[in-house]
Amino acid sequence: MVTGASGQLGLALLKQLKNTDFQVKLTSRRKPANVIFEWVYSDLMTGKGLEEAIKAVDVIIHAATSPRKDSDMIDVSGLKKLLDMSKDIKHFIYPSIVGIEDIPMKYYRNKFQAEELLKNSSVPHTIVRAAQFHSFVENLFLSKPLFKRYLVPGEIKFQSVDVGEYAAYLIQMIDEGAKGIREDFGGPEILTLREMAELKIKVNNESNKVVNLSFPGKLYKSLLEGKNTNKHQKVGKITFEEYLRNRAVHK
Repeated sequence: MVTGASGQLGLALLKQLKNTDFQVKLTSRRKPANVIFEWVYSDLMTGKGLEEAIKAVDVIIHAATSPRKDSDMIDVSGLKKLLDMSKDIKHFIYPSIVGIEDIPMKYYRNKFQAEELLKNSSVPHTIVRAAQFHSFVENLFLSKPLFKRYLVPGEIKFQSVDVGEYAAYLIQMIDEGAKGIREDFGGPEILTLREMAELKIKVNNESNKVVNLSFPGKLYKSLLEGKNTNKHQKVGKITFEEYLRNRAVHK
């Protein structure tokens, strides 16, 4: 079963699962478009539908998450509700994020708390942390130049990954059984945001310029230091430039 089936990772998982022999069930608050698998409504905030969703399920890939204000209700309380109903689950696969214990963000604190809930439960599990998705970095920092300028904290670092590659890696975990916390899933290269902006300008043949900004505070410092990266775990193969070129072809 895939939770959060209508989110970015959930949709990437569905695309990959179409080519497998697994019997797949999906659950989310919103039904994904053109879904070919069984879908069951559930709401992690209220717990409604979870008991029905989990019936006859052996493996869960828990892609449901929320970086918004309701993160504690989805990522912590919601996970606890699901775990309380998962006593018969054989393998609970939890996608997480690289460096969450070292980056001072509420959402990351909630993800770390969720990891601890899972580790302290009796449910057989695998935790796989990934670096940020290519699309996340582009959409957050490089989607809207202002007066032909990308105004970005150019020295912060990312080791971004392709969401499809990460989805395939998670699916690979299904048959491997519960392994606890696995090695991080990092992208093939660590780039500054300035370098990523310059790649977008090159690939799209833009006339935009990059203007570097800096900020005070612990969050900015943690990203400057690359706490969201793991240079020893360059698992993904698709680079940010390859992602951009693929996007340009399919526009």
